[in-house]
Amino acid sequence: MTSELRGRLSPFRDKAVARGIPGEDVERWLGLARPCATLAQGGDGPVVGRFGGPLLLPPGVEQPFHPFVAALDLAALPADATDLPLPPDGQLLLFAVPEDEGDYGSAGSAVYVPAGAEVEERDRYACGLAEIEEYRRMVEAYPRGELRATVDVSLPYHRAVELTGEPWSEPLPGHPRAGELVEVWDEVRGDVASGGPLQLGGYASEEAVYTDPVAGAVLCAREEAEAGRWDGPVSDDVSDWVLLADWSPGIAGWEGATVHWSIQREDLVARRFDRTFTTVYWNP
Repeated sequence: MTSELRGRLSPFRDKAVARGIPGEDVERWLGLARPCATLAQGGDGPVVGRFGGPLLLPPGVEQPFHPFVAALDLAALPADATDLPLPPDGQLLLFAVPEDEGDYGSAGSAVYVPAGAEVEERDRYACGLAEIEEYRRMVEAYPRGELRATVDVSLPYHRAVELTGEPWSEPLPGHPRAGELVEVWDEVRGDVASGGPLQLGGYASEEAVYTDPVAGAVLCAREEAEAGRWDGPVSDDVSDWVLLADWSPGIAGWEGATVHWSIQREDLVARRFDRTFTTVYWNP
């Protein structure tokens, strides 16, 4: 992470120390900081993709079941915008439905289209869900337009808890005051990071900050793999997974929804984007 991004965290450090959190705990937490790219439809950053627009897929790629959200031009991303091992070029296409169906199934997918690949335009309404009237109205309300990137800094945004006796989010080693540190980050992050409806890399965030969304994806992927509905292997170790992208749709009727695309790091390195697992938090 660049010195400029580390410098942006000074307000967080100052407020945490003023809150009475020991300096050594603050510094250990700051050691978890990660760069990320926040993508918005305004600002002065470079255009790196767009919400909606034509859906361009290679002829042999099956149309994803979930609706098309955005296409990102990886070559246009600013250098070191994330610490993810992303391909240097090509298009990353994101698909999802911002609704929690109450099961363990993936709520979306990702498709990587290499630079120079032959593509054909598909009907963005040809996905399986768009055949249902309610979902078609949802898809028609998806945002559209250019996305501009800002290089930002990200800190963990969840507290570690246990639900029904099973660790959903393991306590972060060496951080017994995680709850207080998250509260401070929540208070200052609007002054530190630009923010945007779509985030690439970094840490996941959502309205319910008591669980790690990536840990939730691990749990769901494991359950789906054990049921034979998801191809393994699935690592139970959350540290083997990374957040690929976050999306806060802001669609009328689906306010409070957050979509998380998570992927095992080794799959990302191997460009197996078809193994991206998508989860949704929605508080209707």
